Amino acid sequence: MSFDRNLEERLVRYCAVDTQSDADSPTAPSTAIQYDLLRMLEGELREIGAQDVTLTDYGVVLATIPGTAPGPTIGFLAHVDTAPQFNATGVKPRVIRGYNGGDITYPDDPELVLSPENSPYLGEKQGHDIVTASGLTLLGADDKAGVAIIMAAAQHLLAHPELPHPPLRIAFTPDEEIGRGVGTQLPKDLACDFAYTFDGGKVGEVEYESFSADGADIRIKGVSIHPGYATGKLVNAIHLASKIVGALPQGSMVPELTSGRDGFIHATDMTGGSSEMRLKLIIRDFELDGLEAKGALVRKVCEAVQAGEPRAEITCTITPQYRNMRYWLETDMTPVNLALDAAKSLGIEPVSRPIRGGTDGSRLTEMGVPTPNLFTGMQNIHGPLEWVSVQDMARAAELMLTLVGRAVRG
Repeated sequence: MSFDRNLEERLVRYCAVDTQSDADSPTAPSTAIQYDLLRMLEGELREIGAQDVTLTDYGVVLATIPGTAPGPTIGFLAHVDTAPQFNATGVKPRVIRGYNGGDITYPDDPELVLSPENSPYLGEKQGHDIVTASGLTLLGADDKAGVAIIMAAAQHLLAHPELPHPPLRIAFTPDEEIGRGVGTQLPKDLACDFAYTFDGGKVGEVEYESFSADGADIRIKGVSIHPGYATGKLVNAIHLASKIVGALPQGSMVPELTSGRDGFIHATDMTGGSSEMRLKLIIRDFELDGLEAKGALVRKVCEAVQAGEPRAEITCTITPQYRNMRYWLETDMTPVNLALDAAKSLGIEPVSRPIRGGTDGSRLTEMGVPTPNLFTGMQNIHGPLEWVSVQDMARAAELMLTLVGRAVRG
């Protein structure tokens, strides 16, 4: 079976739809534009013959692929939103067929170059069909590659009812990139024994450990007065915000200087003016005690700056986001082992490394639905050099089909 053209066509079509999420929006989904792709997928699922197709009031597309043999009900998820960190409006996907191993340039930014030097995994993909954006946007393969993989595999199963597989549940979620993809209703509505997200990178990745994550929201209220008459009265909130950022670790405990199992504190947003400022930080660690220690450090810095300027008002609110899925999956490795065995049967050497991030599966696992993460092939996500191999995506679709076949009881 060959999924290459099906996957390529789907990925190009999906990536052209702007679905960027917005962490500052109170709605669910956070942006109305995500419905453009959600409704498209709802229609496509009906067209290929999926059952129980629903677009929920909280912005998740759900569907059933009826089972043809007994076995556990298995869920498959991917998220439709793209990351807020980089421009995602006007994505123009393009396909470099039969990649020759050299530099890839971009029509909309001649200075931009993708090569095996800045993306070593690309050097392994000679002869593959590589999909990138045009230079001014991210691509959105995170996670529209996962969406395309699930849709292509579901279409194949529905077209071949002779293939034995248990009942499958499909879910396409919004707002994963801002940590709001899994609402309280989803575990019940998904109604499966365990699930998988297709939201990983290199071929072979079967991941069952993620960061634990908190978010810090720091509000600083200074004293505002006309600067010409400010002597002894003005308290500049910008200066206080700068002091807080400057007092946080700079030579360690930041994303650019950490790797492996190291956690970090990362300032993501700094907005406001001289009278009021807002800082947003993300706090990450693989262990809960490390996460708590980093949160305590952030609070201590805020308290110290507050003590130095009692006329200001500084508040620091730390909110849990998701937890390391390992805490639950290590008690029952059934879905992990099923994926590892399926990969090996395809001649794929599985790799299980800690995810330096999180997935919808982190929240789902915490909420009672064990959900490891599987590869899609996507690389250099959240930026203009994002790319994915169509052939890597095809291997992921084969993994899904093999996995569900091996899940049949008896």
